[in-house]
Amino acid sequence: MTEHRSSHDAAHDPRNDDILIWVNGRLVPKDQAVVSVYDSGFMMGDGIWEGLRLYNGRWAFLDLHVERLFEGAKAIDLEIGMSADQIVAALEETARANGMTGDAHARLMVTRGPKVRPFQDPRLSRSGPTMVIIMEHSVPVDRMAKGIRLATVPNVRGMPMAQDPKLNSHSKLNCILACIAAQKAGADEALMLDPQGFVSTTNGCNFFIVRKGEVWTSNGDYCMNGITRQAVIDLCHENGITCREKNFSLVETYSADEAFLTGTFGAQTPVAEIDGRRIGDGGAGPVTRRLRDLYKAKVGA
Repeated sequence: MTEHRSSHDAAHDPRNDDILIWVNGRLVPKDQAVVSVYDSGFMMGDGIWEGLRLYNGRWAFLDLHVERLFEGAKAIDLEIGMSADQIVAALEETARANGMTGDAHARLMVTRGPKVRPFQDPRLSRSGPTMVIIMEHSVPVDRMAKGIRLATVPNVRGMPMAQDPKLNSHSKLNCILACIAAQKAGADEALMLDPQGFVSTTNGCNFFIVRKGEVWTSNGDYCMNGITRQAVIDLCHENGITCREKNFSLVETYSADEAFLTGTFGAQTPVAEIDGRRIGDGGAGPVTRRLRDLYKAKVGA
């Protein structure tokens, strides 16, 4: 039987059975952490979110995540109702309540709140936003030796006038359908193209290849403005590694020496295979490993 892999695989931790979840200012047990069926996030996917990683008592790139959260809220005309400092305090409160000082992952979600009637109009959300913080003990599975498999899918990253791919919204159905298509094709996750047919991103992470020592990633027009993505680009520039943000095709991707994904959860995840073509030796190559070490030093992991 084929092993199923994911860029979000984590080792099982029984402590997560008893975590406390922050819901609108209250810390409640996991089995009591609920929102209304009228909530706009549940009903319409109307909300924004951030994923954050805790390393040795410090949230990686915290200011950038909070800034992106408020940018997303402004884009969808959602009033969060809390200041940046109050959001940081809520994160710290949740970490303390769960005894978390490292190897933890948080998903912070803000929706437009409950609706008075079950319809689309955002004016029907009249009682203020819903905010939830789910924080889990989380050690990513080490994929350095055996990467994940990608399949190119027909689902493309959308044009900004439809739904800007840079918006970290609750509406993720396009990416979910892409992931389903990849799994139906026998892969783990999806490689998505942009509307011009160039390689853009995966359904859940940003995508990089390495060719002849150079690191390539998309021009960024149709992918998530990933914080880990930018950190890797910056690390390349700071450490004498050529990094190009450019259009490139599947032909150039298939013949890459290395490929890897970036994201808050897994940091850097190597790619073993794309559309049945083996990439390198199926694990992390030398450039990926170097960037992984540089990244760990940067975030204090």
